[in-house]
Amino acid sequence: MIFDLPPILGFLPLLLYIYLMLKGKDMNLSVLICVLLGAVMTGETITGFGEVLKGSLSSFLSLIGFIIVLGSGLGEVLTHTKVAQNIVYFVVEKTNIKTEKQAILISMITCTLLVSMLGTLSGSVAIVAPILIPIVSCLGLTPSTLGVIFHGAAATGLQIGPFVPPVATIMGLTGLTYSSFLLNAGLPMGIIIWGSTYFIACRTQKLTRGTEKFDDSYTKADDFKATKTINRATFTFIGTMAVMLIYGIIAKAGASYAIVVMITASLLTGLSAGMSLTDSIKKMVDGASKMYWMFFMFILFDPFLNYVAKSGAFEAISNYMKPLIDVGGVAAFLVIAAAIGVFGISGAGVAQAQITHELFLPLVTAMSVKMEIWSFIVLVACQVTFFVSPTVDMVGTMGLAHSKNIKAMLKNGWCLTIITFIVVIIRAIIYARSV
Repeated sequence: MIFDLPPILGFLPLLLYIYLMLKGKDMNLSVLICVLLGAVMTGETITGFGEVLKGSLSSFLSLIGFIIVLGSGLGEVLTHTKVAQNIVYFVVEKTNIKTEKQAILISMITCTLLVSMLGTLSGSVAIVAPILIPIVSCLGLTPSTLGVIFHGAAATGLQIGPFVPPVATIMGLTGLTYSSFLLNAGLPMGIIIWGSTYFIACRTQKLTRGTEKFDDSYTKADDFKATKTINRATFTFIGTMAVMLIYGIIAKAGASYAIVVMITASLLTGLSAGMSLTDSIKKMVDGASKMYWMFFMFILFDPFLNYVAKSGAFEAISNYMKPLIDVGGVAAFLVIAAAIGVFGISGAGVAQAQITHELFLPLVTAMSVKMEIWSFIVLVACQVTFFVSPTVDMVGTMGLAHSKNIKAMLKNGWCLTIITFIVVIIRAIIYARSV
């Protein structure tokens, strides 16, 4: 630290980042300002800063950023070939739904399925909405109900998809296999979100039935028809994903395997839909370019966190928290870490996971906390944040459902937040007693 400043002041760039995020400032600009502040505070030279950025290109965060970019590319291919629409149509139309509760369940399954494959919440809901709205409107579901479904069910997909950014990030940070992550973190968190969403959706439907409805233009069923080419491309995509997922589990592949999966699925799906290899690549690149801003942000984010670590701030906060941890033990630490992650750290989910992990890693190591329980804490820290206040995802999915009922969205958010922390406390106590 310059001028022999106390290490705890190394958190200034991080605090500034959180402040800028809460103010709704541009993510890339915020991270750029914070990484420059970190460089100045740690006495970094101009040439040294260039070397740091060079090293960031091979960092774990840049890998996750590239996976997100490729996921957007795959989504573009699936949309262009109408594979995404076909999957939605098949799940919804072929299940012969007749009641409101069936409509709620099928809508939730559709959203969760698509997000777990595409890895993007708002993008997947945007694909689902035009096909789903005409069908559920005929069955009497209200926009408020569908808004709750879109947000909660789609978010569930981010907890369980094998190659979605939060899952790939936490697997990389903790070193867990996909099956281990799913058992210890993904499924527990997914069940909480899914269960709360179903309950609140049913309650919202009961409260809004007869008082609101979709516009008359949405009461006519969608005229989507799957051709032989679309079906062939759909089966190719599903088969490719299934084979590569099974192989990945058997081979215990890491996050980097997602790159191979995304590229392979994109090209094979495009080829099976009658596109040339060149057109398939171009379409994938077109989609990927839409998320380049996030890749750029992650390139900056790695040195940003490294400068905070270099200042000694993480070790300093660990020392300050030690007396509290000594009193409450490992159970108190796990609950506090989850609470700080949810309420004290803002930004993109992947960034939150990285910050939470780096912030508490010294204590995790000192207390020999197992990665199985820690993966659950980090997942809670980086996912529940988007339910406690009207975030972009919450408002965006509400809009896609043609809903204006933010109260219903927040009811679901706070319901699952309370349940989540009850589960965190119980699991923390059980874990503490087992070690």
